[in-house]
Amino acid sequence: MMKGAFNGLREFLIGTPPAYSISDEGEKKERNMDGDLSHAPDVMKKNNTYSEEDFSHAPEVRAPEVMEKKNTYVEEDFSHAPEVTEKNTYVEEDFSHAPEVGEKKNNETEQESDSLPPSSKMTSSHEETNTDEDLITLPTEKKECNYAKGKWVADSRRPLYSGFGCKQWLSEMWACRLTQRTDFSYEGFRWQPENCEMPDFEGSIFLKRMQDKTLGFIGDSLGRQQFQSLMCMITGGKESPEVEDVGWKYGLVKARGAVRPDGWAYRFPSTNTTILYYWSASLCELEPLNTTDPATQYAMHLDRPATFLCRYLHSFDVLVLNTGHHWNRGKLKANRWVMYAGGMPNKNRALAGIGAAKNFTVYSVVKWLDSQLPKHPRLKAFFRTISPRHFVNGEWNSGGSCDNTTPLAGGNQVLQDKSSDPDAEGAVEGTGVKLLDITALSQLRDECHKSRYSIKSTQGVQDCLHWCLPGVPDTWNEILFAQL
Repeated sequence: MMKGAFNGLREFLIGTPPAYSISDEGEKKERNMDGDLSHAPDVMKKNNTYSEEDFSHAPEVRAPEVMEKKNTYVEEDFSHAPEVTEKNTYVEEDFSHAPEVGEKKNNETEQESDSLPPSSKMTSSHEETNTDEDLITLPTEKKECNYAKGKWVADSRRPLYSGFGCKQWLSEMWACRLTQRTDFSYEGFRWQPENCEMPDFEGSIFLKRMQDKTLGFIGDSLGRQQFQSLMCMITGGKESPEVEDVGWKYGLVKARGAVRPDGWAYRFPSTNTTILYYWSASLCELEPLNTTDPATQYAMHLDRPATFLCRYLHSFDVLVLNTGHHWNRGKLKANRWVMYAGGMPNKNRALAGIGAAKNFTVYSVVKWLDSQLPKHPRLKAFFRTISPRHFVNGEWNSGGSCDNTTPLAGGNQVLQDKSSDPDAEGAVEGTGVKLLDITALSQLRDECHKSRYSIKSTQGVQDCLHWCLPGVPDTWNEILFAQL
């Protein structure tokens, strides 16, 4: 009887620990005057309020399903990039903290104890010695892991590979060690999440975990940076002649006259692991309106996922999607993309604005992907949040720069619980698609961009969008590795 009463007291004292969830990122909001969104559907009311842009001149983009078409997009040539009217303003989210479990006050304990039979009352250590049954230990609340919340810390073991090496995978334009830049202190930091186990990345462990599996990155040039980063991380930047080029299996071959193929795929024979990247800047299906005209426009189907994604979804075990930096008027015009919805040119004013159209597409792609997960139970799908830009005193074409070389000059910690990319966060909520949340932690690293440095040492516009490698995208892959 004493034990039963004691347990009753224990439940009263301890109670039920409060539960709360943590998620992350707050993104720059786009001022969009292109359409009246007051009557937009619910999914549109999460208005995408930022616009990002790659700095490339993209004169022509081939429709994904016409594999023999010439791939002519240029992500890196910024000298002829179209004018962009939308500006970015990042907004930090407020952050809240769940209440902590505390002990009852002594007088409350004594009052409740008085209501119990004398044999069950708690006694002071001055009165008598407690038995094991009488000892009450309040549980320590286990806080929820949020990989996007934490801090940057110095680590002498970084970087994970040399910026002078990894020439087999790393594009020279992103290898800042090969440029005129002289300060590389930004390489010596790692991300330390709050309340999370963050294992050290080791290529051999990654490959073992991905035995007989395929990982695919599908997105814009920032997705390509993440792909190249992972290849360098796995190999340690060392030449790896045993790795096989299997792009042909996915139609990823360089067309005659093309600058590059639409993507790459490599297989590590020791574990039968394939890492793939496919360029799909908008994640939309792109359909040529006139297949006989080389200068044809393309229907940009906002409500249909990219053809490549649909065609090869069954091949993936891990999938990472991203979009954002091509959603501006200049890019749509340069690529000859015409927005379609419901199989017809868009006439819906709610989708006329670039921000609304992007938000609608993100929700549409995530909804479709979530509907496919039951058919592919082994698939782990992620949507990566937007990678921030760091232009100061103008845009890329109006004198904007990112000359800071001091690491973490604006702080080293992310405290917010919500994501800095509310569109992506809202899209995955309630689905089986996970959020790879990298925006806020990347926002702290303005010193890590390509900036004004280039291999040819030529003056031109600054690149405050793409990152130096080794660099911030390595951290994105560490977080991905931790979540697998």
